[in-house]
Amino acid sequence: MFFRARKSRPINLALQGGGAHGAFTWGVLDALLEDGRVDFEGISGTSAGAMNAVVLAHGLLQGGREGARQALARFWEAVAHSAPLISAGADVESGGLSPSARVMLYWIQQLSPQQFNPLDINPLRDIVSTQIDFERLRASPLQLFIAATNANSGQLRLFRTAELSVASVLASACLPTLHHAIEIDGEPYWDGAFAANPAVFPLLYDCSSADILLVLLSPPVQGTTPHSPEEIRRRSQDLAFQSTFLREMRSIARAHEFAERSLLPLGRLERRLMRANLHLIAMGELTQRLATESKLTTSLPFLEMLRDQGRACTHDWLAAHHQDIGRRSTVNIGELF
Repeated sequence: MFFRARKSRPINLALQGGGAHGAFTWGVLDALLEDGRVDFEGISGTSAGAMNAVVLAHGLLQGGREGARQALARFWEAVAHSAPLISAGADVESGGLSPSARVMLYWIQQLSPQQFNPLDINPLRDIVSTQIDFERLRASPLQLFIAATNANSGQLRLFRTAELSVASVLASACLPTLHHAIEIDGEPYWDGAFAANPAVFPLLYDCSSADILLVLLSPPVQGTTPHSPEEIRRRSQDLAFQSTFLREMRSIARAHEFAERSLLPLGRLERRLMRANLHLIAMGELTQRLATESKLTTSLPFLEMLRDQGRACTHDWLAAHHQDIGRRSTVNIGELF
Protein backbone atom coordinates (compact mmCIF):
# COMPACT_ATOMS: atom_id res chain seq x y z
CA MET A 1 0.00 0.00 0.00
CA PHE A 2 1.21 3.51 -0.72
CA PHE A 3 0.05 7.10 -0.88
CA ARG A 4 -1.63 7.61 -4.22
CA ALA A 5 -3.20 10.62 -5.87
CA ARG A 6 -5.48 10.62 -8.90
CA LYS A 7 -3.66 9.82 -12.17
CA SER A 8 -0.30 9.78 -10.38
CA ARG A 9 2.50 7.26 -10.84
CA PRO A 10 4.17 5.25 -8.05
CA ILE A 11 7.88 5.60 -7.35
CA ASN A 12 10.36 4.66 -4.64
CA LEU A 13 12.84 7.18 -3.25
CA ALA A 14 16.48 6.67 -2.26
CA LEU A 15 17.57 9.72 -0.24
CA GLN A 16 21.26 10.28 0.38
CA GLY A 17 22.70 11.87 3.50
CA GLY A 18 24.84 14.98 3.55
CA GLY A 19 24.18 17.09 6.62
CA ALA A 20 22.76 20.53 5.83
CA HIS A 21 22.89 19.65 2.13
CA GLY A 22 19.79 17.60 2.89
CA ALA A 23 17.90 20.88 2.39
CA PHE A 24 18.38 20.24 -1.34
CA THR A 25 16.34 17.06 -0.86
CA TRP A 26 13.75 19.13 1.00
CA GLY A 27 13.36 21.10 -2.23
CA VAL A 28 13.12 17.92 -4.32
CA LEU A 29 10.37 16.50 -2.10
CA ASP A 30 8.55 19.84 -1.94
CA ALA A 31 8.44 20.05 -5.74
CA LEU A 32 7.26 16.43 -6.11
CA LEU A 33 4.52 16.99 -3.55
CA GLU A 34 3.44 20.26 -5.16
CA ASP A 35 3.40 18.70 -8.63
CA GLY A 36 1.22 15.82 -7.42
CA ARG A 37 1.87 13.44 -10.30
CA VAL A 38 3.92 10.86 -8.39
CA ASP A 39 3.11 8.64 -5.41
CA PHE A 40 5.49 7.19 -2.85
CA GLU A 41 5.61 3.51 -1.98
CA GLY A 42 9.03 2.98 -0.37
CA ILE A 43 11.66 5.43 0.89
CA SER A 44 15.20 4.49 1.84
CA GLY A 45 17.06 7.22 3.69
CA THR A 46 20.33 7.80 5.48
CA SER A 47 21.26 10.63 7.86
CA ALA A 48 19.67 13.81 6.46
CA GLY A 49 17.88 11.54 3.98
CA ALA A 50 16.42 9.62 6.91
CA MET A 51 15.21 12.86 8.49
CA ASN A 52 13.54 13.92 5.26
CA ALA A 53 11.97 10.47 4.88
CA VAL A 54 10.34 10.32 8.30
CA VAL A 55 9.21 13.96 8.21
CA LEU A 56 7.66 13.37 4.77
CA ALA A 57 5.87 10.24 5.97
CA HIS A 58 4.64 11.96 9.13
CA GLY A 59 3.39 14.96 7.17
CA LEU A 60 1.49 12.76 4.70
CA LEU A 61 -0.29 11.10 7.60
CA GLN A 62 -1.12 14.44 9.22
CA GLY A 63 -2.34 16.35 6.20
CA GLY A 64 -1.65 14.71 2.86
CA ARG A 65 0.66 16.35 0.37
CA GLU A 66 0.22 19.87 1.70
CA GLY A 67 0.70 18.57 5.24
CA ALA A 68 3.97 16.94 4.14
CA ARG A 69 5.19 20.18 2.58
CA GLN A 70 4.43 22.06 5.79
CA ALA A 71 6.10 19.39 7.93
CA LEU A 72 9.31 19.56 5.86
CA ALA A 73 9.35 23.36 6.11
CA ARG A 74 8.84 23.24 9.90
CA PHE A 75 11.62 20.70 10.31
CA TRP A 76 14.24 22.61 8.32
CA GLU A 77 13.28 25.93 9.90
CA ALA A 78 13.79 24.31 13.31
CA VAL A 79 17.19 22.99 12.17
CA ALA A 80 18.12 26.52 11.10
CA HIS A 81 17.36 27.84 14.58
CA SER A 82 19.17 25.02 16.39
CA ALA A 83 22.78 26.23 15.99
CA PRO A 84 22.78 30.04 15.77
CA LEU A 85 26.38 30.49 16.95
CA ILE A 86 27.93 28.25 14.30
CA SER A 87 25.84 29.57 11.40
CA ALA A 88 25.85 33.29 12.24
CA GLY A 89 27.32 35.25 9.34
CA ALA A 90 27.44 32.23 6.99
CA ASP A 91 27.63 32.96 3.27
CA VAL A 92 24.29 32.35 1.58
CA GLU A 93 25.66 31.05 -1.73
CA SER A 94 28.58 28.88 -0.57
CA GLY A 95 27.58 27.99 2.96
CA GLY A 96 30.98 29.15 4.15
CA LEU A 97 31.14 29.88 7.87
CA SER A 98 32.44 33.09 9.39
CA PRO A 99 36.11 33.08 10.54
CA SER A 100 35.07 32.93 14.21
CA ALA A 101 32.70 30.01 13.53
CA ARG A 102 35.46 28.12 11.67
CA VAL A 103 37.77 28.58 14.67
CA MET A 104 35.03 27.31 16.99
CA LEU A 105 34.41 24.31 14.74
CA TYR A 106 38.13 23.54 14.56
CA TRP A 107 38.49 23.32 18.34
CA ILE A 108 35.30 21.29 18.68
CA GLN A 109 36.74 18.74 16.27
CA GLN A 110 39.90 18.36 18.35
CA LEU A 111 37.82 16.90 21.19
CA SER A 112 35.66 13.83 21.52
CA PRO A 113 31.89 14.29 21.96
CA GLN A 114 32.28 13.07 25.54
CA GLN A 115 34.76 15.91 26.18
CA PHE A 116 33.06 18.93 24.57
CA ASN A 117 29.47 17.66 25.03
CA PRO A 118 29.43 15.54 28.22
CA LEU A 119 25.68 16.04 28.70
CA ASP A 120 24.98 14.70 25.18
CA ILE A 121 23.01 17.77 24.13
CA ASN A 122 21.57 17.11 20.66
CA PRO A 123 19.18 19.71 19.17
CA LEU A 124 18.00 17.14 16.61
CA ARG A 125 16.64 14.99 19.43
CA ASP A 126 14.37 17.80 20.56
CA ILE A 127 13.26 18.62 17.01
CA VAL A 128 12.48 15.03 16.04
CA SER A 129 10.74 14.11 19.31
CA THR A 130 8.64 17.29 19.21
CA GLN A 131 7.63 17.24 15.56
CA ILE A 132 7.07 13.53 14.81
CA ASP A 133 4.45 11.23 16.29
CA PHE A 134 6.36 7.96 16.07
CA GLU A 135 3.51 5.82 17.36
CA ARG A 136 1.39 6.98 14.45
CA LEU A 137 4.34 6.88 12.03
CA ARG A 138 4.91 3.18 12.76
CA ALA A 139 1.47 2.50 11.24
CA SER A 140 2.26 4.44 8.04
CA PRO A 141 1.47 2.66 4.76
CA LEU A 142 4.82 3.88 3.42
CA GLN A 143 7.66 1.37 3.51
CA LEU A 144 10.52 3.19 5.21
CA PHE A 145 14.09 1.89 5.40
CA ILE A 146 16.34 3.95 7.68
CA ALA A 147 20.04 3.07 7.70
CA ALA A 148 22.38 3.12 10.71
CA THR A 149 25.84 1.63 11.21
CA ASN A 150 26.78 -0.60 14.15
CA ALA A 151 29.77 1.23 15.64
CA ASN A 152 31.42 -2.01 16.79
CA SER A 153 30.90 -4.30 13.79
CA GLY A 154 30.40 -1.83 10.94
CA GLN A 155 27.30 -3.77 9.89
CA LEU A 156 24.31 -2.07 8.35
CA ARG A 157 21.13 -1.93 10.44
CA LEU A 158 17.96 -1.09 8.53
CA PHE A 159 15.12 0.17 10.67
CA ARG A 160 11.81 -0.42 8.94
CA THR A 161 8.57 1.47 9.42
CA ALA A 162 7.30 -0.59 12.35
CA GLU A 163 10.66 -0.21 14.18
CA LEU A 164 11.06 3.56 13.91
CA SER A 165 11.70 5.71 16.96
CA VAL A 166 13.51 8.88 17.94
CA ALA A 167 16.60 6.76 18.66
CA SER A 168 16.66 4.97 15.30
CA VAL A 169 16.37 8.23 13.36
CA LEU A 170 19.08 9.90 15.48
CA ALA A 171 21.28 6.83 14.99
CA SER A 172 21.10 7.27 11.23
CA ALA A 173 22.42 10.84 11.57
CA CYS A 174 24.94 10.29 14.37
CA LEU A 175 28.28 11.78 13.32
CA PRO A 176 30.79 10.21 15.75
CA THR A 177 32.94 13.34 15.83
CA LEU A 178 30.01 15.45 17.06
CA HIS A 179 27.55 13.16 18.85
CA HIS A 180 27.60 10.31 21.34
CA ALA A 181 26.83 6.92 19.82
CA ILE A 182 23.11 6.09 19.92
CA GLU A 183 22.45 2.89 21.86
CA ILE A 184 19.59 0.66 20.69
CA ASP A 185 18.98 -2.82 22.12
CA GLY A 186 22.40 -2.67 23.79
CA GLU A 187 24.27 -1.86 20.56
CA PRO A 188 25.94 1.47 19.67
CA TYR A 189 25.12 3.08 16.33
CA TRP A 190 26.73 5.75 14.18
CA ASP A 191 25.72 7.52 11.00
CA GLY A 192 24.19 5.15 8.46
CA ALA A 193 26.34 6.59 5.67
CA PHE A 194 29.28 4.41 6.79
CA ALA A 195 27.29 1.32 5.74
CA ALA A 196 24.77 2.58 3.14
CA ASN A 197 24.22 6.05 1.73
CA PRO A 198 21.46 5.15 1.02
CA ALA A 199 20.56 1.44 0.81
CA VAL A 200 18.92 0.73 -2.57
CA PHE A 201 18.44 -3.04 -2.27
CA PRO A 202 15.33 -2.93 -0.02
CA LEU A 203 13.57 -0.84 -2.66
CA LEU A 204 14.37 -3.57 -5.19
CA TYR A 205 13.55 -6.53 -2.96
CA ASP A 206 10.62 -5.34 -0.87
CA CYS A 207 8.71 -2.82 -2.99
CA SER A 208 6.48 -3.53 -5.98
CA SER A 209 6.94 -0.21 -7.77
CA ALA A 210 9.37 -0.52 -10.66
CA ASP A 211 10.75 3.02 -10.47
CA ILE A 212 13.46 4.22 -8.07
CA LEU A 213 14.40 7.90 -7.92
CA LEU A 214 17.89 8.46 -6.51
CA VAL A 215 18.34 11.85 -4.83
CA LEU A 216 22.09 12.32 -4.46
CA LEU A 217 23.96 15.00 -2.55
CA SER A 218 27.51 13.81 -3.27
CA PRO A 219 28.71 13.47 -6.89
CA PRO A 220 30.19 10.10 -8.01
CA VAL A 221 33.24 12.05 -9.23
CA GLN A 222 34.52 14.48 -6.60
CA GLY A 223 36.41 16.92 -8.85
CA THR A 224 39.90 18.31 -8.28
CA THR A 225 42.40 16.59 -6.01
CA PRO A 226 42.41 18.08 -2.48
CA HIS A 227 45.64 19.49 -1.09
CA SER A 228 45.02 21.36 2.16
CA PRO A 229 44.61 19.37 5.41
CA GLU A 230 40.96 20.46 5.68
CA GLU A 231 40.20 19.51 2.06
CA ILE A 232 41.88 16.12 2.51
CA ARG A 233 39.94 15.44 5.71
CA ARG A 234 36.65 16.35 4.06
CA ARG A 235 37.38 14.27 0.95
CA SER A 236 38.33 11.28 3.09
CA GLN A 237 34.99 11.50 4.87
CA ASP A 238 33.09 11.91 1.60
CA LEU A 239 34.79 8.85 0.11
CA ALA A 240 34.08 6.82 3.24
CA PHE A 241 30.41 7.78 3.07
CA GLN A 242 30.20 7.09 -0.68
CA SER A 243 32.03 3.78 -0.98
CA THR A 244 29.25 1.38 0.02
CA PHE A 245 26.68 3.15 -2.16
CA LEU A 246 29.02 3.10 -5.17
CA ARG A 247 29.70 -0.61 -4.68
CA GLU A 248 25.99 -1.35 -4.45
CA MET A 249 25.22 0.59 -7.63
CA ARG A 250 28.03 -1.14 -9.52
CA SER A 251 26.74 -4.52 -8.34
CA ILE A 252 23.24 -3.66 -9.53
CA ALA A 253 24.60 -2.53 -12.90
CA ARG A 254 26.62 -5.73 -13.34
CA ALA A 255 23.71 -7.93 -12.28
CA HIS A 256 21.46 -6.15 -14.77
CA GLU A 257 24.01 -6.69 -17.55
CA PHE A 258 24.32 -10.38 -16.61
CA ALA A 259 20.54 -10.82 -16.67
CA GLU A 260 20.33 -9.16 -20.09
CA ARG A 261 22.93 -11.56 -21.53
CA SER A 262 21.54 -14.70 -19.89
CA LEU A 263 20.00 -17.37 -22.11
CA LEU A 264 18.65 -19.24 -19.11
CA PRO A 265 15.26 -18.66 -17.46
CA LEU A 266 15.48 -15.70 -15.12
CA GLY A 267 14.92 -16.01 -11.38
CA ARG A 268 12.86 -13.65 -9.27
CA LEU A 269 15.75 -11.26 -8.55
CA GLU A 270 16.81 -11.12 -12.19
CA ARG A 271 13.24 -10.37 -13.26
CA ARG A 272 13.03 -7.61 -10.66
CA LEU A 273 16.29 -6.08 -11.89
CA MET A 274 15.14 -6.21 -15.49
CA ARG A 275 11.93 -4.34 -14.77
CA ALA A 276 13.53 -1.75 -12.47
CA ASN A 277 13.65 1.81 -13.79
CA LEU A 278 16.26 4.08 -12.23
CA HIS A 279 16.12 7.86 -12.21
CA LEU A 280 18.39 10.55 -10.78
CA ILE A 281 18.16 14.04 -9.32
CA ALA A 282 21.50 15.28 -7.99
CA MET A 283 23.12 18.45 -6.68
CA GLY A 284 25.66 18.13 -9.49
CA GLU A 285 27.72 21.24 -10.22
CA LEU A 286 26.21 23.03 -7.22
CA THR A 287 28.54 21.06 -4.93
CA GLN A 288 31.58 22.58 -6.62
CA ARG A 289 30.78 26.07 -5.34
CA LEU A 290 29.93 25.07 -1.79
CA ALA A 291 32.44 25.53 1.03
CA THR A 292 33.98 22.43 2.57
CA GLU A 293 32.24 23.15 5.89
CA SER A 294 28.84 23.83 4.28
CA LYS A 295 27.38 20.49 5.41
CA LEU A 296 27.44 21.96 8.92
CA THR A 297 25.99 25.33 7.91
CA THR A 298 22.39 25.64 9.05
CA SER A 299 21.60 29.32 8.46
CA LEU A 300 18.07 29.62 7.10
CA PRO A 301 19.02 31.67 3.98
CA PHE A 302 21.57 28.98 3.00
CA LEU A 303 19.10 26.15 3.59
CA GLU A 304 16.45 27.98 1.58
CA MET A 305 18.93 28.48 -1.26
CA LEU A 306 19.54 24.71 -1.32
CA ARG A 307 15.79 24.07 -1.17
CA ASP A 308 15.20 26.34 -4.14
CA GLN A 309 17.95 24.58 -6.10
CA GLY A 310 16.35 21.22 -5.32
CA ARG A 311 12.96 22.52 -6.47
CA ALA A 312 14.42 23.84 -9.73
CA CYS A 313 16.22 20.56 -10.50
CA THR A 314 13.04 18.61 -9.81
CA HIS A 315 10.91 20.82 -12.05
CA ASP A 316 13.45 20.27 -14.83
CA TRP A 317 13.46 16.50 -14.21
CA LEU A 318 9.66 16.26 -14.21
CA ALA A 319 9.44 18.26 -17.44
CA ALA A 320 11.97 15.99 -19.13
CA HIS A 321 11.15 12.59 -17.66
CA HIS A 322 7.72 12.33 -16.02
CA GLN A 323 6.42 10.46 -19.05
CA ASP A 324 9.22 7.90 -18.59
CA ILE A 325 8.07 6.80 -15.13
CA GLY A 326 6.86 3.21 -15.38
CA ARG A 327 8.37 2.85 -18.85
CA ARG A 328 12.15 3.09 -18.79
CA SER A 329 15.21 4.20 -16.84
CA THR A 330 16.39 7.76 -17.39
CA VAL A 331 19.92 7.24 -16.07
CA ASN A 332 22.51 4.64 -17.06
CA ILE A 333 24.03 3.57 -13.75
CA GLY A 334 26.63 1.46 -15.54
CA GLU A 335 28.10 4.62 -17.08
CA LEU A 336 27.53 6.89 -14.09
CA PHE A 337 28.94 4.64 -11.37
